[in-house]
Amino acid sequence: MTAATHSTLFPQAPDTADAVLEGLDPEQREVATALHGPVCVLAGAGTGKTRAITHRIAYGVRAGILQPSSVLAVTFTNRAAGEMRGRLRQLGASGVQARTFHSAALRQLQYFWPKAVGGSLPRIVDRKIQLVADAAATCRVRLDRGELRDVTAEIEWSKVTQTVPADYAAAAAKAGREAPRDRAEIAQLYAAYEDLKRDRSVIDFEDVLLLTVAILQDQHDIAEAVRAQYQHFVVDEYQDVSPLQQRLLELWLGERDSLCVVGDASQTIYSFTGATPDHLLDFRTRHPGATVVKLVRDYRSTPQVVHLANGLLAQARGRAADHRLELISQRTAGPEPGYTEYADEPAEAEGAARRIRDLIASGIPASEIAILFRTNSQSEIYEQALADVAVPYQLRGAERFFDRPEVKRAIHALRGAARFGGNDSLLDDAPDLPSQVRAVLSGDGWTHQPPAGSGAVRERWESLAALAHLAQDFAVAKPDATLGDLVAELDERAGAQHAPTVQGVTLASLHSAKGLEWDVVFLVGVAEGMMPITYAKTDEQIEEERRLLYVGVTRAREHLSVSWALSRSPGGRPNRRPSRFLDGLRPGSVTTANRGGAAGPLGSGGIERGVPGSAPGVTRRANRTPARCRVCGRTLNDAGEMKLMRCEDCPSDMDEGLYERLRDWRAVQAQRSGQPDFCVFTDKTLMAIAEAVPSTPVELSRIPGVRTRKLSRYGADVLAICAGQELEDGADED
Repeated sequence: MTAATHSTLFPQAPDTADAVLEGLDPEQREVATALHGPVCVLAGAGTGKTRAITHRIAYGVRAGILQPSSVLAVTFTNRAAGEMRGRLRQLGASGVQARTFHSAALRQLQYFWPKAVGGSLPRIVDRKIQLVADAAATCRVRLDRGELRDVTAEIEWSKVTQTVPADYAAAAAKAGREAPRDRAEIAQLYAAYEDLKRDRSVIDFEDVLLLTVAILQDQHDIAEAVRAQYQHFVVDEYQDVSPLQQRLLELWLGERDSLCVVGDASQTIYSFTGATPDHLLDFRTRHPGATVVKLVRDYRSTPQVVHLANGLLAQARGRAADHRLELISQRTAGPEPGYTEYADEPAEAEGAARRIRDLIASGIPASEIAILFRTNSQSEIYEQALADVAVPYQLRGAERFFDRPEVKRAIHALRGAARFGGNDSLLDDAPDLPSQVRAVLSGDGWTHQPPAGSGAVRERWESLAALAHLAQDFAVAKPDATLGDLVAELDERAGAQHAPTVQGVTLASLHSAKGLEWDVVFLVGVAEGMMPITYAKTDEQIEEERRLLYVGVTRAREHLSVSWALSRSPGGRPNRRPSRFLDGLRPGSVTTANRGGAAGPLGSGGIERGVPGSAPGVTRRANRTPARCRVCGRTLNDAGEMKLMRCEDCPSDMDEGLYERLRDWRAVQAQRSGQPDFCVFTDKTLMAIAEAVPSTPVELSRIPGVRTRKLSRYGADVLAICAGQELEDGADED
């Protein structure tokens, strides 16, 4: 057996069950061998959680303890599920179902629908946002593109939290959600959206889970059939489970406890979608006899990167912070994180691009470099900066590799060449597999040298180049492989969504970077207003922003660069400052917040074995203070009253003259934009402004209904009117 057959790309499956355990550290080995009863794995960033749980499943299968077809492993993205399937295949555990929650639910729904309901499963809508637009039209509500997206997100949140339209306003207020429109109006749109779905006999993505839950709850014979099929469950990224997904998991389990969950409360960054770490943090309460294994050995990042990551969490507050994990790097020392201040955003982008060009020239592959930012809108300036210095890049969140048209065409051409290669003149001068693949790809427009510049042409070339590189690796690992063998490997990878690496610098938002890692990471725009983002107001929202930065830091294996700009544009006022999260961590700064001190009760690594019938003390989240009338003190439930912060019939100290001036101004704005008056500001918002009479942007932003976008667009006019000033003609136009 040659060394090439041990390549990391095409490893050999372990010979025995014990061989599956080789190379695991003590805590990972404990995860792999804890096959009975509830198990909770608290896994810090870079600690090998996917390795631990895939080896757990493979060990159980190879030891004959688990039947592959009885195991269901669920996670949250197709990429993560594909990676899990690929690893299980390499470990000799084929046949295990590794799916997303939605994929697993859809499969069950399609199978049981004819029996449970009759007929065929309704069509799943491709574009929910169009249906929301149609619902808005039936309600005579005009929504711009951004508002459509925001209202759609509110509907999705409502469904995953199992909130019906009639309860939306109260539930959103209780959860502290900053609604994009008046909550009563969103509830109306939500109800119209549900009516349209029924009229058109379609369902949406969330309905897949809701309908599966309903069938399993109501039809015990179907629930028992599912439980007979799946008897052992593994849930990855458990901190991201929504109430609806948790309910589905409970129905899958029934009265059994053969469950292993894996997560890290410090990586909870999707609460806006309904995800909550409470299920993870309360696991020992629900399962007193659970085994808890804590993974804190960080194999990904250098001690310098880990030190910064631990420092970020040391300043955190809240329940998730109380259960943080103190990471311990297992790598040799590397360079200290770099901190760079720029005059403006274009200078920051150009500086990052130049440094990346130099890194690539020094031998670091472009695919091992990433630029991470808070919002997708920041990507354009970095795309341009990289293009200007001729550095290839790829945008994270684009089409999946095997779904790209050029990849589909290339695989189709390779399949044809494998079948009829003897009659294909393209292959006459191609003696080995890599040259055969390059010859076939050249027929689809691929060249040895990349095209100049960036954009769609370069992206297509990078996709085909990735296939050529994979063919080279495949030939090294399997010298006798044929073109047909490669096509079979590509088909299997396409089924598992196990894509080869595309050579290009990755541009990604911090949210989409979750689960990924690079040798070099540039964290850009780390300034107040962007990190934390401006609209993060509450303590919970601020702490989630801190966790988001923590996720960004822990994506770096070795080189980490943190930067910010003092102004947005060249020549602008340099009024920005570095993120508060860096206080006390970057050179020359001091801590401005109370440090949290030592890690919380789950901070150190190791194993805790539960004792049935006992449960550790768990700190409960404090209930959110209800909104109360500022006049009589009564609890407010109506969305309009909460906007005014008083009961409808309580006396008002509103400036009537100011209210009328605001209404006149609003009518002009609505006419110019071609929208109804309430799309500018609702009556209740104008009344709240006329009662508060704000004098600064901060005071105005505190009024419910004045969100960041409206503050930016209308704030100056509203404050001028409140100050009794006359607006100049055209001054309030965009």
